[in-house]
Amino acid sequence: MDLTIGVDVGGTKIAAGVVDAEGRVLEKVRISTPGATAETVEAGIVEAVRRLTARHTVTAVGLAMAGWVDEKRSILRFAPNLPMADRPLKATIEPLVGVRVVVENDANAAAWGEYRFGGGRGVTDVVLITVGTGLGGGTVLEGRLLRGAFGGAGEFGHVRIVPGGLPCGCGNRGCWEQYTSGSALVREARALAAAEPDRAKVLLDMAGGTPSGIGGRMITQAAVDGDATARALLAETGRWLGEGIADIANVLDPAVVVIGGGVSEAGDFLLGPARDAYATALVGGAHRPHLTITAAELGNDAGLIGAADLARQP
Repeated sequence: MDLTIGVDVGGTKIAAGVVDAEGRVLEKVRISTPGATAETVEAGIVEAVRRLTARHTVTAVGLAMAGWVDEKRSILRFAPNLPMADRPLKATIEPLVGVRVVVENDANAAAWGEYRFGGGRGVTDVVLITVGTGLGGGTVLEGRLLRGAFGGAGEFGHVRIVPGGLPCGCGNRGCWEQYTSGSALVREARALAAAEPDRAKVLLDMAGGTPSGIGGRMITQAAVDGDATARALLAETGRWLGEGIADIANVLDPAVVVIGGGVSEAGDFLLGPARDAYATALVGGAHRPHLTITAAELGNDAGLIGAADLARQP
C-alpha cells in the first residue's frame, strides 16, 4: 500500500496519522506539544512519526504547521502559537525520519484534504474557510493548491472588510475574522449578556450567571435547544460569513466553499444565513451560477489527511 504520514502541529498538541491513498487514517497517535523551545517541538514531531513508522512502512511525511510556510514548503517562517520562527523543518526532520518531508500551512493542508476526500471532492475549484477562534482557510484552483509567490495565500481572516473597523490582533482594523469567528461570536454574546441580561437569560444560566462564562459551544447548544438569542447571534456571524464569501466569489470564482472549524458545528444556524447573505451580495447574482456552501466532512483530521496526501504528490 502507498502510505504516508500526516502530522498536524498546533499550539497544544501534535496529531500524527498513517494515511492511505484513499484518505483513510489507518492509525493515529497524539501527544502534547512540548512547547518550551523549537527544538522540543521538533523532537515531538520526530517522536510521533517514529511511533507510527515502527509499525508501518511509509514513503513520505507531510507536516501541517499552524504558521507561515515558505514557497518551497521547507521553512516555517513564523508560528504565532509555537516558539518557532525561521525553522528549516524539512532539512531538520528529514534525516531523522528517513523519508521525504513536505511542510505546509495547516489551513492549506486542510483545504487540500477537503478537496481530495471531503466536502469539496469531485470539483476542481474549492475554497475552505475555517471558522474557529480566528478565521483561516485555503484555496484549490483548477486542481492546484494556491500558495502564492511567497507561500502566504489564503489568509482570509485578515482581509479588511470594514475600513477603520474593530481592532485585530494582527495590528490592523476591520479584519474579517473580527466579525466572523468564534472569538467574534463569543465577544458579541458576552456584550449582549452584559447590556441586556433578560435577552441572554438562557446563555447566562448556562454560564453560571456571568457574561464572561459564555463560550462558543454554549451558544451552539442554546441555538439547538431553541433559544432565539443564540440563533440570532449565529445568524449575524453567518451573515458576515456570507458577505465575505460573495467577495471571494468575485475574486476566485470557486464552485464550492467548504466551511470548517469549531463554529461550523452550528450547522444551518450558521450556514443558512451565510447562504442567504452570499446570494444577496453576489454581483450579478441573478445572471450567473451560484457556488455551493457546504460543511466540512473531515473534522479535526482534515489537516492531517491533507498533509499526508500533499506529501504523496510529485
